[in-house]
Amino acid sequence: MITYEFLQQYWWFLIALLGGLLVFLLFVQGGNALIFLAGKEESERELIVNSTGRKWELTFTTLVTFGGAFFASFPLFYSTSFGGAYWVWILILVTFVFQAVSYEFQSKAGNLLGKNCFRIFLTLNGCLAPLLIGTAVGTFFTGSDFYVDKNAVGNIAAPVISRWGNEWHGLEAVANPFNVEFGLMVLFLTISLGALYLINNIESKKLATQLRRSLTASFALFLVMFLIICYHLITMEGFAVDATGAVFMEKGKYFTNLLEMPVVLIMLLVGAVLLVAGVVLTLVRKDFARGIWFSAPGTVLAVMALFMIAGYNGTAYYPSTADLASSLTLANSSSSEFTLSTMAVVSLLIPFVVAYITYFWRQMDKKSITTEELNNSEKY
Repeated sequence: MITYEFLQQYWWFLIALLGGLLVFLLFVQGGNALIFLAGKEESERELIVNSTGRKWELTFTTLVTFGGAFFASFPLFYSTSFGGAYWVWILILVTFVFQAVSYEFQSKAGNLLGKNCFRIFLTLNGCLAPLLIGTAVGTFFTGSDFYVDKNAVGNIAAPVISRWGNEWHGLEAVANPFNVEFGLMVLFLTISLGALYLINNIESKKLATQLRRSLTASFALFLVMFLIICYHLITMEGFAVDATGAVFMEKGKYFTNLLEMPVVLIMLLVGAVLLVAGVVLTLVRKDFARGIWFSAPGTVLAVMALFMIAGYNGTAYYPSTADLASSLTLANSSSSEFTLSTMAVVSLLIPFVVAYITYFWRQMDKKSITTEELNNSEKY
């Protein structure tokens, strides 16, 4: 029999999967961050922009789906975070608007700003979007300044369940070093994934050499931040939940979660190995261009593992630093059992959608992008 608790766990699994897919698809942003770093000539920058331009809509669609899934399955998180820490989400949205406008107008006739102006917008999106998203996810482990009062829904004068505890509305997250380190880790990861994708998708030996140099630097920085985050997760206090639903601080909670959930630990280790393998093979073998197909599933598995240790095994996935009792858990923030069970039936279509996307992705990327092809086709 499918229980309410199982449905809550199932939907957190789907949230973790969407989060993993989103971080992988942020290779588009990572690639855009390399427009001027790896692209030394106009023809090389055109190749980078047109390579990422063919995939950017998948990233944005996944971001919207991720937010929609949170809204449908854990609406209290959606109203608390999106309604309280709104400056962070507005900034993320603005960077994606810059991206959409840049792809649409940089090659249009009458562009008074010039191509490089829009490419700067793309570069800003490539740097700021992963950094901000990573910083926001970091608060899953460090907490945010909010209060939740479900009884307030009966207050006709002010039926507001969630209230933010300060006037910064999410921007205070940058004051916590862990959150910034988490954001930098995501940023350097996406730049590494972007370099791997461009090496696989573009046929240019000179550009590939420059991308490998950028990959070396970005992945080294990612490893540094990853090790720092691992150290924090092993040693920091976590927000644990007891049998009654009360939240309390527990030393080494996230490390305990890994040890008590061996499947999640295996996912994290396998993901890390695949990610490193894709990068190392690309750097060691100059004729190897398929590193993205190792690092992509590795990224998804590793990110899923991080979401699972943040929400499973009696852990508050969105803790409140203002009031521990207001912390959000899978049990106290989910939709009704009827809603979760109805959506669970719809979620069975996800594998077919993924198969559809994979098929057409392969069709689009059968041939590498070349300068000759761009000269005979419509450019971004």
